[in-house]
Amino acid sequence: MDESASITRIPHVAALLADPARAAMLWALIDGTTRPAGELAFAANVSAQSASNHLARLVEGGLLLSESRGRHRYFRIASPDAASLIEAMAAFSAGQHANHRQPPRPALARSMPSQFLHARTCYDHLAGEVAVQILATMLDNHWLAYQEDGKDFQLTALGAEKLAALGIAGPDSSSTQKQNRRVYARCCVDLTQRRPHLAGVLGAALLDLFVRQGWVLRSPGTRTVSITPRGRQAMQQHLGLPAFDHVRPLSRLEQQGVT
Repeated sequence: MDESASITRIPHVAALLADPARAAMLWALIDGTTRPAGELAFAANVSAQSASNHLARLVEGGLLLSESRGRHRYFRIASPDAASLIEAMAAFSAGQHANHRQPPRPALARSMPSQFLHARTCYDHLAGEVAVQILATMLDNHWLAYQEDGKDFQLTALGAEKLAALGIAGPDSSSTQKQNRRVYARCCVDLTQRRPHLAGVLGAALLDLFVRQGWVLRSPGTRTVSITPRGRQAMQQHLGLPAFDHVRPLSRLEQQGVT
């Protein structure tokens, strides 16, 4: 698809996401589950007939896939890209809301599988409680620091040294320069934790490292990932990560919404 065709698709996709009922259905599926039409109708508080029309549009628009099981039709998010789009839209909204006050944890998050809340992918980087802890630890240990605008992060000299020991290049390396359109260390609001995790070139490089080293295992057909026992030990040893039994309290900067 050429660039002009991609641009003309933006209003179409935006219109699909703009309807509250369709947005509710998509969010009900964001954890990677497959759900029947009736359950999605209930989640969106619409009739079965209305839900059928909405779901047909979401399938046609490439955001959902459907399959028949006996007399019922089941639906799921069509692809990781579709899931990332939905989460990015919601994260943007949460970020805008956070400029005024710290938003509460969404009620739907409390009904999501604990493993999805604990660790999952968000496009090409790690999300969930573990990802929030990783960023918090890197900030606490002065590997990263907030930029003046409070939106993204800059790598410190100590952080560059520590990451180099893990085989991760800094923002000024030749390999990173090839990705110069991307921010090196981007702040991404985690939807279920309502706190920032690390995205950008560095976020992607860390997830790639975790997978290659066997610290993180992907789950086929879902964005949920598992932290292996070896990974837990390695993250504590190399990143200074605490045990995964809690998330540290919000810092003053985060309470003010600079995330």
